[in-house]
Amino acid sequence: MAQVYYAKVEPYEMKTISSNVSGEVVYINEDMLGKKLGKMPYIKIDDTLDKEEFSQLQKKVTYLEQTARLDEEMVSNLELILEKKEKNYERVSKLKMKSQVEKDREFYDLIASKNQLISIKKELNNLKVQIADLKLRKKQLEKIIKDKNLVDKGGVLYAIYVKKSQVVNPGMVLAKVADTSKALLTIYVTEEELHNIEKKIVYIDGRKTAYKVKRVLKIADEKNISKYMAQIIIDSPKIFSKLVKIELRDK
Repeated sequence: MAQVYYAKVEPYEMKTISSNVSGEVVYINEDMLGKKLGKMPYIKIDDTLDKEEFSQLQKKVTYLEQTARLDEEMVSNLELILEKKEKNYERVSKLKMKSQVEKDREFYDLIASKNQLISIKKELNNLKVQIADLKLRKKQLEKIIKDKNLVDKGGVLYAIYVKKSQVVNPGMVLAKVADTSKALLTIYVTEEELHNIEKKIVYIDGRKTAYKVKRVLKIADEKNISKYMAQIIIDSPKIFSKLVKIELRDK
């Protein structure tokens, strides 16, 4: 005895591609409909200003990093100077031949050098914060530019839902792309048929296969009431969407 079902050969996954950004659609490659996508974008959203901002940010980061290196050198020099002034003040403050005015002058000079060092260190910290903020913005722009150039290498372009010159916003559906690297056969079985279903031998159109039932949802289906969804993952066929006969046998 065999349990017989019919299923449509469907792509392993059908991805709905939504926009993550806002902008005007400047390019659509409608010739790729139904074809396997490569490295080139099939939809482009205007990224001119984003690329210009990215270029300017690179220059700003370079300038600020150069300034930070100069400040670090200045900090190093001031620390050497301060070390000598501290030793000098310690020596002068113990000399009885030096007047209090002279000692105070050495002290004020030492404090002025300390304050100068603190000021340069504060400036250096501010520069580092600016550099960190700009680098974060660069990463954000990199993602924005990437999201404005839609590439789904290896997927098959199933549908395009926008037109050239159309303005899109985040969340707007742009396209559908099918993953055809594998295929799915979906069947619906009764509670009794769930028993040992993963161990059943799968026959497709009368031919014995090495495939097994890989996915079983043990929650009743919304449409097929009192039945449960089961899926068989098979190799990618030459043609999708055809109806096949599936038999689940014990041997």
